[in-house]
Amino acid sequence: MTIERRNFCSAGALILAAAFALSSAASAGEPSGVTLPGDKAYPESIAAAPDGTLYASSLASGGVFRIKPGASTAEQWIKPGAFDSRSTFGVLVNEKTGMLLVCSNDVSALGVPGPNGIKGSFVKGFDLKTGEGKLSVALPKSGSICNDFAIAPDGSILVTNSAAPQILRLKPGSSEFEVWLESADFNQPKEGAGLDGIAFGSDGNLYVDTYVNGEFFRVDVKDGAAGKVTKLKTSRPLKFADGLRPIGDNTFIMAEGGGSIDRVIIKGDEATIETIKDGLAGPTSVALVGKTYWAPEGQLSHLFDAKSGAPNLPFRVVGVPAGQ
Repeated sequence: MTIERRNFCSAGALILAAAFALSSAASAGEPSGVTLPGDKAYPESIAAAPDGTLYASSLASGGVFRIKPGASTAEQWIKPGAFDSRSTFGVLVNEKTGMLLVCSNDVSALGVPGPNGIKGSFVKGFDLKTGEGKLSVALPKSGSICNDFAIAPDGSILVTNSAAPQILRLKPGSSEFEVWLESADFNQPKEGAGLDGIAFGSDGNLYVDTYVNGEFFRVDVKDGAAGKVTKLKTSRPLKFADGLRPIGDNTFIMAEGGGSIDRVIIKGDEATIETIKDGLAGPTSVALVGKTYWAPEGQLSHLFDAKSGAPNLPFRVVGVPAGQ
């Protein structure tokens, strides 16, 4: 077994452990949501466009779902395997370029074949108006896992590599990623996924969380360069911290694979975690549109262990009223 395969298998075991920590069944009283077509959606991330359109990725089948404002059912917008994409992870709308950024990964070592045999980890970009593939850049190191994105003020794309303590950068006009920051401070686990969610704060600094270790960090940024890395003290332990999005005033929304979506408020070197909604079936990300939080339920236990049975269908993106 190769090193890459061992790392992927370890990551799969830890994802599975997270999924078992919650109930995958939608219980009475849970908020309603938008349904995703198919029995292998397993959504991994969600992003919102300025007009309220939502985009959700799929770890198992690949492709991208689109949810138009007011719709009760998602549509298949990017077909699985389109533009040589494979299993899709993080998604983010890049307003400046008019593209949806998508992380594409080969996770066949986890038993997830995906829609084709393309090897490696890529950032893909699809035109928001036409769905045409416009950008395809490989992560530089074999075994990398493209997880999620943030857009820097100069238009650079910053990407978390969950297989290494790295944040990668793709400058505007460049065709290759560079290592923007690699730091032992990120405490990369020996097994499983490390860096995950990533977002700029209103203070201009970069904030990231880690999946397995459940840690939260600030990276000082000056003139586009990475500076000091500070581990922030969280008001409670994090359970498989995942997608991170800014909502202003050094405040973020975040998903935890342990079952909740949260509000994260930064003051100094402390991060206050306020639970917005818990009891969800493995939320993998969260987006705010108007007065509603939208969170895809991943149900990953059903993907990685046959003993857990079939997933609860249909897959959903849950809507939670803001202020709840």
